[in-house]
Amino acid sequence: MSRVLIVGAGLTGSLCACLLRRELQNKVQIVVWDKARGSGGRMSTSRPPNPSSHSADLGAQYITATPAYAQSHHSFYSELLSSGVLQPFHGLIEGLRQKDDSKNYMTPLGMCSVVKHFLSESGAELFFEHHVTGLYRRGASWEVQRKAGSSETFDAVVLTMPVPQILQLQGDVGQLLSVQQRQQLDGVVYSSRFAVALFFPPDIVFSFPWVARYVTDNPCVCYVAVDSRKRNTGQCPGLGPSLVVHTSVPFGLEHLERDKEDIQPIILQELHKLLPDLPQPISIKCQKWRYSQVLTSVPDCPGQMTILDRPLLVCGGDAFSHSNFDGCVESALSVLSVLKASL
Repeated sequence: MSRVLIVGAGLTGSLCACLLRRELQNKVQIVVWDKARGSGGRMSTSRPPNPSSHSADLGAQYITATPAYAQSHHSFYSELLSSGVLQPFHGLIEGLRQKDDSKNYMTPLGMCSVVKHFLSESGAELFFEHHVTGLYRRGASWEVQRKAGSSETFDAVVLTMPVPQILQLQGDVGQLLSVQQRQQLDGVVYSSRFAVALFFPPDIVFSFPWVARYVTDNPCVCYVAVDSRKRNTGQCPGLGPSLVVHTSVPFGLEHLERDKEDIQPIILQELHKLLPDLPQPISIKCQKWRYSQVLTSVPDCPGQMTILDRPLLVCGGDAFSHSNFDGCVESALSVLSVLKASL
């Protein structure tokens, strides 16, 4: 039985695990490691520090399907819709520029529920706080080292973390990259941003009508959303609303190397200029997304990059396609075809 390690429990990693299980059934042992304390990656959903508030999506906000992808990825959309993980997004999004024929979907249980669905379907052995630091070729297998704990051996490794983290790995990865592969990976560019979630007590009701709002005239804030409204859950009895704020890319880039604790007051100050009547939250959580969305992906978007055929080492993720749900599906399908040919 082949032992496959997937590094990263985000959307691409969870899809790879799920598709591999469906394709090879019990012929493969699938292990997923993630350095975080939970799954989701950039589709993370944050629980409130106080249980009397609604949870909040700090990363991806909703899923947009173009007509072409709604057709080519129909099986994925229908699976998520029929299982209740996805639902049509009906709320008012102020300032949204979108083609009329695209459809938006939201997640009643938060964006991380999409990742959790595919991980659950995969039956993978899932380990959190497993931070991979190095990969060493050992004959027909890979020895994978992590920050804390002993190293383990695998027959194939799939890397789905952001490209700069792949390039930082110790061991044999760097010398196995061709000159062209190194240039392509060096050319990948990510946007950076900060996100803030504000959690409110149960008696709070917001006066504005929108679910989400794109902001164009503020140097700091570019997007605000009421998470409880976004998910069509209405005001859950006993749960206060949550508000999510995303900063603009230029603001994120300018302040990237500063502590989020220093940036949070600036974001809140700008938010209060936009929403002066906003009541006092009971708690606040700030997140720095160093790798938010891919601005420049690997040329021609191949979906994956194979660094070594045997033992297999392959990279996947939105850096090899494009930065949305369908980009991750494309990448996972590409990685799957490589895995099937190798195992």
